[in-house]
Amino acid sequence: MKLVATGFFAAATVIFLIALTQESGGPAWVGYVRAAAEAGMVGALADWFAVTALFRRPLGLPIPHTAIIPNRKDSFGDALGDFVGTNFLAEDVVRDKLRRVDISRRVGAWLAEPVNAERVTSEVANIVKGAVTVLRDEDVQAVIDQGIVRRLVDKPWGPPLGKLLGQVLTDGAHHKFVDLVIDRTYDWVNDNHDKVVQVVSERAPTWSPKFVDTLLGDKAYTELLNFAWAVKTDLNHPMRVALDQFMIEFSHDLQHDPATMERAELVKTQLVEHPDVQHFIGSAWGTAKKMLLDAAEDPSSELRKRVREGLLSFGERMSTDDALRAKVDGWLEGAAGYVVSNYRGEITTLITDTVERWDAEETSRKIELQVGRDLQFIRINGTVVGALAGLVIYAVGQWVV
Repeated sequence: MKLVATGFFAAATVIFLIALTQESGGPAWVGYVRAAAEAGMVGALADWFAVTALFRRPLGLPIPHTAIIPNRKDSFGDALGDFVGTNFLAEDVVRDKLRRVDISRRVGAWLAEPVNAERVTSEVANIVKGAVTVLRDEDVQAVIDQGIVRRLVDKPWGPPLGKLLGQVLTDGAHHKFVDLVIDRTYDWVNDNHDKVVQVVSERAPTWSPKFVDTLLGDKAYTELLNFAWAVKTDLNHPMRVALDQFMIEFSHDLQHDPATMERAELVKTQLVEHPDVQHFIGSAWGTAKKMLLDAAEDPSSELRKRVREGLLSFGERMSTDDALRAKVDGWLEGAAGYVVSNYRGEITTLITDTVERWDAEETSRKIELQVGRDLQFIRINGTVVGALAGLVIYAVGQWVV
């Protein structure tokens, strides 16, 4: 395009020179041609200077207000950053755009497709594998020891356990556990007649006859079985009432009795310092890491299956539940509004810093390559328009004279 534009200038110059040599003594129309060609040359030169001055100094001369883009690159970057921040990163603009895009409906419809849900699940699995692999085992174990185990050990266990037990007793959730223990106790007594008789015989005096010991053992077994059956079948049995009262008092003592609280702390210390417990704590991360990696790598694992089903369910709800979509859209708009309100400067700095790092000459060359074709048309138009203007001016001058 530079060659084409220069060709127009060259053509105007040739025509001017020919007309100039033929004007003296020649036909009258030669003067019109000479005037048009002369004005076309002027227009071509003027527009060449204007276009060239944007990107470099014409002919290398230090003419003021030339090489505008290389000299004012940073200013352009600042202006571009301000323009983007004001017109594109304004909170109301971002909120309105998100509202019109209807992201939640689109995401919901996309996630509701099994192929897409599987794709997201695979990506999540890759992220989990990457995160778990990058983490150093000793660092994670240190966090578990210091951040979790130590905190649990340092806090007293008695009051919270007592409060929890009191809540369980208030809700009556312990009754099923009590029923289980009583049922198992009755079953054991029912199945262990010989052991009961043996215990009674072993505790009998040495001078007692064996048949008497057996009779006493049978009697004790029968009474014990009847007692166990009564406790099993009677929900208001005194034994059950006494057990409830014992647990109520125990939950109160765990919260308020210093001696009980001290014993609870002693049990806690013995429990935490037990070799098996220490081994479990030490190997907790290794076990969890292996479980996570195995589950993430196996497409048929329960973890990936649940994630996939959860995504499908969430996508279907997003597609059909207007209230959920409105809530998600509100979250997105709020998050985007917060980001652009508080970090707009940091975002636009990405533009200004990037432009600032560009080489001035290289930047000018790239911009010229992008828009240079249109700029060369300015030179061509300048030649043509200049020639037409020169022709009109010359014609008016001839008519006036």
